[in-house]
Amino acid sequence: MGRLEGKVAIISGAARGIGGAAARLFVREGAQVVLGDILREEGSALADELGQRARFALLDVTDPLSWEAAVDVAQTEFGPLTTLVNNAGVVALHSVAEVVLEEYERVIAVNQTGVLLGMQAGYRAMEPQGGGSIMNVSSTAAMSAYPGIISYVASKWAVRGMTKAAALEMASSGIRVNSIHPGQIQTALNTGSATAGIPLGWRGVPENIAWLMVYLASDESAFTTGTEHVVDGGETVILGTTAVQVRPSA
Repeated sequence: MGRLEGKVAIISGAARGIGGAAARLFVREGAQVVLGDILREEGSALADELGQRARFALLDVTDPLSWEAAVDVAQTEFGPLTTLVNNAGVVALHSVAEVVLEEYERVIAVNQTGVLLGMQAGYRAMEPQGGGSIMNVSSTAAMSAYPGIISYVASKWAVRGMTKAAALEMASSGIRVNSIHPGQIQTALNTGSATAGIPLGWRGVPENIAWLMVYLASDESAFTTGTEHVVDGGETVILGTTAVQVRPSA
């Protein structure tokens, strides 16, 4: 019996990277999963690969109706929603002085507003059944900061705070809300090879984050809410790492 037997999950940004790794592990551990993404071809292919325990839903996280449709797919195909992973994210390389408002607002719409809409959709589905688990993917950029990605940093700090507020508000409904803070993870958004500032001396892989998601989705984390889970090889322990120029993982 898997660690997630009986769980029904929606994972946003699930076509590849951390979301794709999470989808694979969730199914492997017994969950039934809706893979939400705007990448229809990649998402559908992964859902087909994972078999009967997986479905693809075209999900634009900035659209409330798109969230409603994804929840409907999950609950029609598999049953009551127990787990939501707000993983979808984008990055734009702009400094404070250079960033254009339109680009700033695009990043905020996906990374921050998308998480808000996801939590709202998750709450509406989970509250009637007395509980569930929501996890929001933030970043180590929300534990300190990185230069040259002002919109990304702003959005991920917001996710960190929103998670805590939601955890307090949803606790009485039995819904746990936690944030995940990946460091330098090898994904489509972070393709470099630099390991400077990582005490372990290597860059993480999506599975390093996905296994944490399995824990937070499982009953093993029943007493865990409002917490920040940093997975960064020790990077945030070192003073001065805020000056390192990296591309975020999500």
